[in-house]
Amino acid sequence: MNRRALAPALIIATAAVAVLTGCAGDVPMEPTANANDPACADVIVRLPETIGELPLRHTNAQATGAWGDPAAVLLKCGIEPSGPTTDQCVSVDGIDWIIDRSREPLFRFEAYGREPGLEVIVDSEKVSGTTVVTELSAVAQLLPQTRQCSAVTDNDDIPGNPE
Repeated sequence: MNRRALAPALIIATAAVAVLTGCAGDVPMEPTANANDPACADVIVRLPETIGELPLRHTNAQATGAWGDPAAVLLKCGIEPSGPTTDQCVSVDGIDWIIDRSREPLFRFEAYGREPGLEVIVDSEKVSGTTVVTELSAVAQLLPQTRQCSAVTDNDDIPGNPE
């Protein structure tokens, strides 16, 4: 086969590989300082394949997870856990989640009192906060609990829920 015939064949083969492997690619993320904690590895290998309708995506950083295309849920394990806070706290399936509303419609949920720390950023225009923390509470339980919220609000108060 000459070079002129080889070039179109190579382009077709490359396009076929892109279609078969998906075009989404890795979600770019930064690892946390404690991403190499063995407890984070336990969490990451047990992440759910979907959250709501959003499929799990590959990321380019250790101890991270992402769902949706474009990514609407971002998870990081190994964050420095928050200390006592006045932020809202909800309890879902035995996990206390503190909620940062400062970047609405993006909400930051942290599994409070867990070490290493676990945070989840949720685009509430794509998926409800309740769905996300409910789906992730099982993996958050894998992290050792060191403290609890002193004041817990009702789950109906989780931001980003459909009206």
